[in-house]
Amino acid sequence: MTVPTTARPTLPLVAAFVTVLLWASAFVAIRHVGHVVSPGPLTLGRLLVGSVVLGLVMLTRRRPLPAGRFWPRLVICGVLWFGLYSVALNAAERRIDAGTASMLVNIGPVFIAVMAGVFLGEGFPRRLLAGTAISLVGVIVIGLATSGGSSADVVGVVLCLGAAASYSIAMVAQKPLLADLPGLQVTWLACTIGAIVCLPFGPGLVRELEGADVSTWWWVAYLGAFPTALGFTTWAYALARTTAGRLGATTYLVPPVAILLSWSLLGETPAALALLGGLLCVGGVYVTRRAPRVKAERAPAAEVASAPG
Repeated sequence: MTVPTTARPTLPLVAAFVTVLLWASAFVAIRHVGHVVSPGPLTLGRLLVGSVVLGLVMLTRRRPLPAGRFWPRLVICGVLWFGLYSVALNAAERRIDAGTASMLVNIGPVFIAVMAGVFLGEGFPRRLLAGTAISLVGVIVIGLATSGGSSADVVGVVLCLGAAASYSIAMVAQKPLLADLPGLQVTWLACTIGAIVCLPFGPGLVRELEGADVSTWWWVAYLGAFPTALGFTTWAYALARTTAGRLGATTYLVPPVAILLSWSLLGETPAALALLGGLLCVGGVYVTRRAPRVKAERAPAAEVASAPG
């Protein structure tokens, strides 16, 4: 008996859009609180909160720690994605607005496709080369729009690209882990590893929070509990109930949502030329991730009828 596709179809979609909203809000929150808490301490505060929240959830699961063979990849995920990525993004958002940062970081899937071609033997199809070229043009346009004759904003662009590269490498390392370990456990351990790596920022975090108002504490707690802990949980829920390709396409909504939130909450929008460059970046990512079109005339009628539209 075939399970109807209409059974509770909205829950994974709702979970995916919750993730998009939370991850987009993170760019705005970092931009807001980043002027009070410096990049390293902000990363440590966020990861400590996320690790505690996820750890409390893991206590209800009573799962043993992974075997030793999984730890090298877990360390890569924790150091590069939760540690280096966060520090680089926090530093970048001290120089460029939240919307531009979200567009630049969203070039990550292009890096993933290139690494898959090099290290996983997936080759370099024409759509990959075309999409990469489009996104690189977009990066150049954003760099020209944000430079304004100063090197400061260009540094912000470079930091965003470094953040995108860091999480892309981490995602390639993470993929085999998810075949054997629950996504929640992988996220918790990687978040905890990232927090441990960032412990040298502890004195700075204590010093900066001591002189901060209560709202700053709440912003740091928000980043850890919602975009980190809840955002990755809702993402895992949706991923378990749909294909990775379809779910991955929802991340293209992060930049426009971040721009809208940045405009409404912070009163800032990217320059028009930067917005054009961001659209080129997102368009390039879409080209690289778009599956080749299947010729309908060669497919059986039943397959054509059931193919996703």
